[in-house]
Amino acid sequence: TKYLYLLLLCMLVSGGTARADAQSAEEVVKTTADQVIARLQADHEKLQARPEMIYGLVDELIIPHFDFASMSRWVLGQNWKKATAAQQEAFTAQFQTLLVRTYAKALLEYSDNKITYYPEQKKPDSNLVLIKTDVAQSGSSKIPINYTLHNTDSEWKVVDVAIDGVSLVTTYRGSFATEVRTNGMDSLIQQLMDKNDKIAIK
Repeated sequence: TKYLYLLLLCMLVSGGTARADAQSAEEVVKTTADQVIARLQADHEKLQARPEMIYGLVDELIIPHFDFASMSRWVLGQNWKKATAAQQEAFTAQFQTLLVRTYAKALLEYSDNKITYYPEQKKPDSNLVLIKTDVAQSGSSKIPINYTLHNTDSEWKVVDVAIDGVSLVTTYRGSFATEVRTNGMDSLIQQLMDKNDKIAIK
């Protein structure tokens, strides 16, 4: 859907990190957004000819700035503790691949949407920071998209994104929990593997 596309895209262009003592989370988000957009514009013709090259851009500018381990634990909830170590490792790998491939496709369709950033908000009694943004679309109203980052090893990393109050982690948690409850953890992992094969850019 249009909203899902914007969620995925803006999560990507806003998902930066840096030394926590060097930049605020807000500054990190803006800087990384500028870097990603600049690369998309500079490599436009190359990406049109060889779209699979988008994975290199994602690996370089995006992946290091997400805490996929924490996201995987949070999205599985109690099912994470019930899973074996091998299942946890396999799920984390497939969940990361799902996000990477979905986001890479969204980046290829980027159309220079204007993003408005607001001052960061620190969540009480935690190391979480909330960055609120609005994404403008031609002919439609602005869409609020909020990013949650946490401080780990002196770095800011993205751990969740919410659009109109609905978080990525919460949304996936519901569908993943249903699959695990119905068919088990191995079935969920296989389901992710099948989906990742289907959406791969070749």
